[in-house]
Amino acid sequence: MAAALPSDASQWEFSCDFEVDYESNENASIVYAALAVDKELQPDKVKRQISVVNGKLLVHFEAVEARFLRASFSAFVDVLTLATKTIEQFGQGMEL
Repeated sequence: MAAALPSDASQWEFSCDFEVDYESNENASIVYAALAVDKELQPDKVKRQISVVNGKLLVHFEAVEARFLRASFSAFVDVLTLATKTIEQFGQGMEL
């Protein structure tokens, strides 16, 4: 028997999953810590889940409309890119 969906489950019609392989739990965790502090500005319209598994940063978005998903994803990737470039520039052999 299938589980019943919550009444608001159908509102989260748009979703996106992606992963970035940092090949190290340490680097993935650093990026996670930098990104996790920024909460969604419209949590009633966009949900974001981030996790680190085996050196990979896993991200899942859900949104009520495609435009909210695009805007949230785009802003997230901008900060993700900055954090990744920072690790590439200063992370190798640096003591934290």
